[in-house]
Amino acid sequence: MTKQNDQSFIDQLTLPEKAALVSGKDAWYTATLERVGLKRLMMTDGPSGLRKQNTNAAVTGINDSVTAVSFPSSALTASSFDRDALNQLGHHLGKAARAEKVGVLLGPGINLKRSPLAGRNFEYFSEDPYLAGEMASAYVDGVQAEGVGVSVKHFAANNRENQRFTMSSDMDERTLRELYLTAFEKVVKHSHPATLMCSYNAINGTLNSQNKRLLTDILRDEWGFKGLVMSDWGAVADHTAAIQAGLDLEMPGKGPASTQEIVDAVNAGALSEHDLNRSVLRVLKLVSDYRPESETVEKYDLDEQHQFARKLAGESMVLLKNENVLPLKQGRSLAVIGELAEHPRYQGGGSSHVNAYQVVTPLDAIHKADAKAVYEAGYQLDSETADQKRLDAAVSAAKQADQVLIFAGYPASRESEGFDKTSLALPDNQNALIDAVTAVNDHVTVVLQNGSVVLMPWADKVQGILETYLAGEAVGEATWDILSGDVNPAGRLAETFPIRLADTPSYLTFNADPEHENYREGLFMGYRYYDKKQVPVAFPFGFGLSYTTFKYANLQLNIGSDSVTAQLSVSNTGNVAGTETVQAYVANKASRIEKPVKALANFAKVALQPGETKTVSVTLDQRAFSWYNPEISDWQVDNGEYDILIGTSSQDIRLQATATLDWPQAAKPKVTLNSYIGDVLALPEAQAALKASGLTETFAALASGETTDQQMLLNIPLRSANMVGATQEQLTQFLTLMHEL
Repeated sequence: MTKQNDQSFIDQLTLPEKAALVSGKDAWYTATLERVGLKRLMMTDGPSGLRKQNTNAAVTGINDSVTAVSFPSSALTASSFDRDALNQLGHHLGKAARAEKVGVLLGPGINLKRSPLAGRNFEYFSEDPYLAGEMASAYVDGVQAEGVGVSVKHFAANNRENQRFTMSSDMDERTLRELYLTAFEKVVKHSHPATLMCSYNAINGTLNSQNKRLLTDILRDEWGFKGLVMSDWGAVADHTAAIQAGLDLEMPGKGPASTQEIVDAVNAGALSEHDLNRSVLRVLKLVSDYRPESETVEKYDLDEQHQFARKLAGESMVLLKNENVLPLKQGRSLAVIGELAEHPRYQGGGSSHVNAYQVVTPLDAIHKADAKAVYEAGYQLDSETADQKRLDAAVSAAKQADQVLIFAGYPASRESEGFDKTSLALPDNQNALIDAVTAVNDHVTVVLQNGSVVLMPWADKVQGILETYLAGEAVGEATWDILSGDVNPAGRLAETFPIRLADTPSYLTFNADPEHENYREGLFMGYRYYDKKQVPVAFPFGFGLSYTTFKYANLQLNIGSDSVTAQLSVSNTGNVAGTETVQAYVANKASRIEKPVKALANFAKVALQPGETKTVSVTLDQRAFSWYNPEISDWQVDNGEYDILIGTSSQDIRLQATATLDWPQAAKPKVTLNSYIGDVLALPEAQAALKASGLTETFAALASGETTDQQMLLNIPLRSANMVGATQEQLTQFLTLMHEL
């Protein structure tokens, strides 16, 4: 600690000065205390690019932000399944923030994509907590390696935008722990972020800004978090209760009113000065650790950052369909249709909006490569009604072209921070355009620009579909890199694309109640739901095509003392170089609990030349075999069989093997008088105790379970075992022996 963040320094501060420190000075700064020489620290939005605003700008003043590179949105970068790429993104963001004298970058957002209707899904990584945690940890490591802090957000269970300030996310403990807290836990334990930002919503009735169980008991006492907790902007309803719960910094402050309410609370005995000092110390430490020494803005290489944005976007885009239409054939005429080619949607709204350095549109990139390509707008972005004149011109151009590209997607008005969508359909005029063009040309590729899932009723009518999400300012170059074949697509979906909105797991409850968001689907969210219910999907989690093909072989498992390593060979069986994403899933056969069919446990990227074979190893740690047991308030792993599934998506499993765990740290079987005879007989650990107590012989006639009577009697608890001849002495001896294990 420096002299400005130790206890002796705090002792010099007056009560009003302490109160000022736990409230933001304004939208972007911590308080300045001139009397003791404490300067302010600046924070700014930046999940996909720096949104540093001028000092006098309003919170939403988009046009007042500095020029910065707009990187691909998290919806796209997660599709890279590439930890190294996310780490490099973090480094680039950190360098930009450091040059602009920003101390804390407000990002990444790591909430899960529970519903495809959630308006902020473009800013989040995935429906899967393991993938979200891995991507976020790599990002955080990169930013903080540049000497800039992060604020991982929005903690926690912030999965809808409507009524986000007041609604409660209501769920059971296993769902909370296994899904909605998991990514945060991973980032906290592995990457030690400078700050976490608590979300607006409540969890099970308690606002997160004053949720002691969330902010202190779990975050600090269980996970060991040492950093600062700040509020989302305007999330604090009761500042005194928030500080008591473990919130350190209200953002933004309410001016003198914020200071006075804390002073009054301390003077009235409603807030202890000890609790206030705890938060003050964390604010001082943050300022000490991350405030730049100078406030002079420096230059940094925006051109190099733009080129990285292009590379990252190209390596993340997902080829969803390709019937020999891509890469585009050289020398054949090309029609480019869709206003999004000329005016692309390349970034999200709200806190994700960046004053972009150099936007290259798809039309710019295409005309640079193919000056003869014909362009027609086809539709108006600011309208959903078909423009017959534009539609007719697009159809005419398509009739005369050998190849057609249609750029389609959601307008910015459809999805943003602050509200949720009501539909997954593209605007009617875009769907009508695709139908009309496919009626006159068989060689059509649709290029999508969207923040999250779209429905594709025309999917069977087109030959190619390329998902580019919100690709950042290099959208045009990166898209053309894929379409032309200069880059082999390697992206994989980080979320499931359903066939219908009604198929989604939260369809019955999402936004149904303004005050309570009921997570009745529980653990079965995303691919976990579609797998369990056997619901067909348009494109599964983890899916993505390549311009080459891959073969998997030779799966071998090595079971260690607390992990399992899967090793296999992957071969490029095509004619061009490509990168494959090997996905490892675990299917729990051992635990008698509600559980998904399988869950992602690790993944690996492997780059291969044509004909090349490489060995790939992925390690599955103990957490991959664990479930959260609310009865013991801890994670539990059970010995027994687990299938290790290796595939190219959640639904394309190429290799499978079974790992039989016999770990000493695994949970011991809990046997009581309420345990059922059939279950007890199936326990390997119970065999010696059954024999010693004489129950093996007593139950011998039931063991096969061949007759209906045997099956019925196996399905009774030990407390009723006198029905099959067991004595109370035998049962007492058996339970005593089992408890001694």
